[in-house]
Amino acid sequence: MKHALRIVALIALSALALQLYFLGRIALMKAIDPESTSFQRSEAWRLLVERRDVAWHQQWMPYAQISPSLKRAVIASEDSGFVEHDGVEWDALEQAWQRNEKTEARAARLNLAAEQRAQARGAAQAPSKVAARIVGGSTITQQLAKNLFLDSERTLLRKGQELAITFMLEALLSKQRILEIYLNSVEWGEGVFGAEAAAGHYFHVPAARLGVSQAAQLAVMLPAPKRFEKRPGSAYIVGRAGTIAARMPAVELP
Repeated sequence: MKHALRIVALIALSALALQLYFLGRIALMKAIDPESTSFQRSEAWRLLVERRDVAWHQQWMPYAQISPSLKRAVIASEDSGFVEHDGVEWDALEQAWQRNEKTEARAARLNLAAEQRAQARGAAQAPSKVAARIVGGSTITQQLAKNLFLDSERTLLRKGQELAITFMLEALLSKQRILEIYLNSVEWGEGVFGAEAAAGHYFHVPAARLGVSQAAQLAVMLPAPKRFEKRPGSAYIVGRAGTIAARMPAVELP
């Protein structure tokens, strides 16, 4: 029993030390810009392994030197309640969870049916799997928490850690600082990170000079930048950008 209690105590101390580490890192971000995020380091390693080369574009821009249009577009697209909530939109999170459960169940049924048909035909090769399309209900602060410190694993433990880091960010940093770090570190394409790199890559202008239409198009790309960068002027992006542009005047900036 003593041995078991010692193990439990060590696990608890390790968990507390990890939270204090995250807290300290976030406290430093009040004054020091983060050089990289966990997601960026993971992507750099992937590019190095797959291509033996890391083509990287990123340049930090202070909040005042990022177009207000881009700030409004990103909030309108990703998190309309950004300035009001405490880091989490519980209703949106619950709806996304329910939707994902239904999507995963449907994909499992389709895959099972495909396997049964293949077996009935005596096919030697297994049919290709149908992937469940997962949607997110995360706020900008949650996305930043995940990108800064975590991986893309989808478990309850990781989600719990994401929520803990989210509340730390909201407690220690202003909304303006959270948005500044997010816009400077979020992915906008293969090796393209941050507003300045995205503005130059897609429109050949600095982030400070992005117009309403350009900002809205960049905001559309955020959920799937690697997919959308292949056709940045597609009908979907242009149409969706028009919807976001119409919402932008109502957005309150931090």
